[in-house]
Amino acid sequence: MAITAAQVKELRESTGAGMMDAKKALTETDGDMEAAVDWLRTKGLAKAAKKSGRVAAEGLVAVAVSNGKGVAIEVNSETDFVAKNADFQKLVADIAEVALETGESVEVVKAAHLNGKTVEDVLTGAIARIGENMTLRRMNMLQGDEIVHYVHNAATDGMGKIGVLVALKGTDNGIGKQIAMHIAATNPAALSEADLDPAVVEKEKAIQMDIARESGKPEAVIEKMIVGRMNKFVAEVTLLNQAFVVNPDLTVGAAAKEAGVEITGFVRMEVGEGIEKKEEDFAAEVAKTAAGN
Repeated sequence: MAITAAQVKELRESTGAGMMDAKKALTETDGDMEAAVDWLRTKGLAKAAKKSGRVAAEGLVAVAVSNGKGVAIEVNSETDFVAKNADFQKLVADIAEVALETGESVEVVKAAHLNGKTVEDVLTGAIARIGENMTLRRMNMLQGDEIVHYVHNAATDGMGKIGVLVALKGTDNGIGKQIAMHIAATNPAALSEADLDPAVVEKEKAIQMDIARESGKPEAVIEKMIVGRMNKFVAEVTLLNQAFVVNPDLTVGAAAKEAGVEITGFVRMEVGEGIEKKEEDFAAEVAKTAAGN
């Protein structure tokens, strides 16, 4: 019988299997959905579905650079133990190279081919093989005259807990890596004041207004206080205005200018940023299990 795309989609969603594996399972079982699920389970290809609900907040950030273009990707796993696995590291490195060549978005990278399969199917196979949920969570691309990269807490070459890319206009004379290390340490919110999210600025201004009004000073004085406090805020959160960790007497922007380069962009990616980790102690877990019986 003819296998429809809708059947393949349904089986993929229920088992987490790859597209070709789902299609083959349906073909082998004459379109019987339950039998197809069993077929996938016997082949070890339906394991991924059981893992897909778990929080994957560990993993690695990898960076790859070539010819004025750089990419940073985050591939998550459930445990740091898997992040130290050589097979997982090889997989992350391969995906980073694919992203460098084809990456416009995570969706584009997932659909791109790696060793004859889509990246998404390769990940699904790795989930079944290694036994942990894994996700290609995000990627960022950067272009410039020169792209400098740095990895903090490197697990192996080109990947670790924090990955940084810096785009420079001009010829780097060594300051690029220092700037990348600075970014890893300070985590600036934006390149310059113009790049700051207006909502973030307004929220900070409202907070500072409330704090200043607690002093009981006149509004005219408070307005002047706010100008100074917001200038300080901008200096603390924008890369070009931050005090350079290598030489705090200079801002990062001034240090770059002295070195004959201009910073045109940056990416800082840290494993697990923004993922809410659900943590329960052992006693709570036992109590929860007992309550369900």
